[in-house]
Amino acid sequence: MESQGSFNKFIQKCKPYIAMISLQFGYAGMNIITKVSLNRGMSHYVLVVYRHAFATAVIAPFAIILERKVRPKITFRIFMQIFVLGLLGPVIDQNFYYAGLKFTSPTFSCAMSNMLPAMTFVMAIICRMEKLDIKKVRCQAKVLGTLVTVAGAMFMTLYKGPIVEMVWSKYVHPRESYVTNTTGATDKDWLKGCILLIMATLAWASFFILQAITMRTYSAHLSLTSLICFVGTLQSIALTFVMEHKTSVWTIGWDMNLLAAAYAGIVSSSIAYYVQGIVMQKRGPVFVTAFSPLMMIIVAIMGSLILAERIYLGGVLGAILIVAGLYSSLMGQIQRIQREGCHCSDTRT
Repeated sequence: MESQGSFNKFIQKCKPYIAMISLQFGYAGMNIITKVSLNRGMSHYVLVVYRHAFATAVIAPFAIILERKVRPKITFRIFMQIFVLGLLGPVIDQNFYYAGLKFTSPTFSCAMSNMLPAMTFVMAIICRMEKLDIKKVRCQAKVLGTLVTVAGAMFMTLYKGPIVEMVWSKYVHPRESYVTNTTGATDKDWLKGCILLIMATLAWASFFILQAITMRTYSAHLSLTSLICFVGTLQSIALTFVMEHKTSVWTIGWDMNLLAAAYAGIVSSSIAYYVQGIVMQKRGPVFVTAFSPLMMIIVAIMGSLILAERIYLGGVLGAILIVAGLYSSLMGQIQRIQREGCHCSDTRT
């Protein structure tokens, strides 16, 4: 019985890690599929609309049925928080991210997204969700990790360098690349893409912080997720009408565009928002954002194999700096969790 109890405790501790690792595979697939769809001419504004329409359609029935008895009343404050969450996540973050993805590449976009934990950490300190005691080693690790992460992102933005040849590059798509050609005349677009990705990451970090705050008073996870997706869909429709004046951009058939919208909506919005919310409630927003380097590795392999993506030396060196800084921050986070766990055990005894 004791061994079974210990095994159950071990499984419970592993659940947040398994959930976040699984999400990174889901996000990686979304990046590859979306890149192909954008390169084929789909408007990223329309893609965001369809993505969250799919997400709302999938998750809303579960929210209505499963949380009908536990769903809190929506006050004006909660409504405004949901409105801003829809603006930060579905509208600002994803439109900027897709635009940046179109100008750069899936691997580069994922590498830049690894700034997310550093930005989340800084915002968590500002919002007093994280305590900063510079005398403690774990806090020093977080601060150092944040600085190294930012330095890595700046390095990737300002330095491109030569193309890095992968072992399989000679045998997979030797003459054709399915990602945007980013040499010579498109260097300005590459820089523009970097700026858009940084802005998207900033909006995504803000989303995590506000989501954690909202869940303190609105604990129905499925309902909150469906409301964010629904409000985000309405906001995205309004933005698309302003930015796109041709009705033809709304056309979608049984092709890659439909797959990109459905996959992103079901996996990267509805499932991801819900799972992140549950893990965040237990471990905090910094923990949730600490697994993004895994997505970068998966996308780098998939992008090189499937899309014949070009990987540049500046991106590789910058990504190494970002990952090093990220895991410095993560070690500080793990030490804090272990310390709190020990403190709780001592209190019980």
